Amino acid sequence: MSRAFTKEEGGVRWEAPAEAKAYRVVWDGSGENDVLRESDDLLELLHWATAREYGNYLVKSASGAVLARV
Repeated sequence: MSRAFTKEEGGVRWEAPAEAKAYRVVWDGSGENDVLRESDDLLELLHWATAREYGNYLVKSASGAVLARV
């Protein structure tokens, strides 16, 4: 295997970084904004968040703007 496809530490195969999604649901209760789910479909995220127990959920855009509180 070529070294171009392995990381220097541990010989692990290189993987492309995951594409950033347009929207994300974060839990705002811990103070660290833990990302729970990401999607390019805003309606799907809103349906997913409202199906959960109400809490401190925020729906944010990729730029970090808060779009909804659930």
